[in-house]
Amino acid sequence: PFMCVHTVADNHAPGFLQNLMAKEKPEYLGDVLKLLKQIPEYRQAMKERLAPPKIILGDANKKAGKIFVDMTGGTEGSKDIFKNLSQAGIDTLLCMHLSEEHFKKSKEARINVIIAGHIPSDTLGLNLLLDRIEKKEKFKIIPCSGFRRIKRKQ
Repeated sequence: PFMCVHTVADNHAPGFLQNLMAKEKPEYLGDVLKLLKQIPEYRQAMKERLAPPKIILGDANKKAGKIFVDMTGGTEGSKDIFKNLSQAGIDTLLCMHLSEEHFKKSKEARINVIIAGHIPSDTLGLNLLLDRIEKKEKFKIIPCSGFRRIKRKQ
């Protein structure tokens, strides 16, 4: 028996990361990177050289300000949203990935951008989902294709 839960898993990562940012209140972009690098899935990506988190707009010493986590599965949404995000007070986007066109619009809106990485973000979301499922029943999980099972303490 197999099933695909990619989008469901994608929807777990942003809530987790947004809550972490709200709780820890990182002051600088470098602090955001430090937080990400403490998360096992991102540490694993760094170890395996699978697109580790990085700042693509801004620098480590720049203030993070208000952070918005945008990790929509399957699409990046409208490229015209960045001006509105800036007007709403968003200073930094924490994304799974960002297209060139979206990058340009982020730059025009003067929004900092940190890319968390696609594989580690997918892995984080899937692990969070599996943690919830395994509270009810145990499964045999076979890690593959960049996915590594990392359980969180309940």
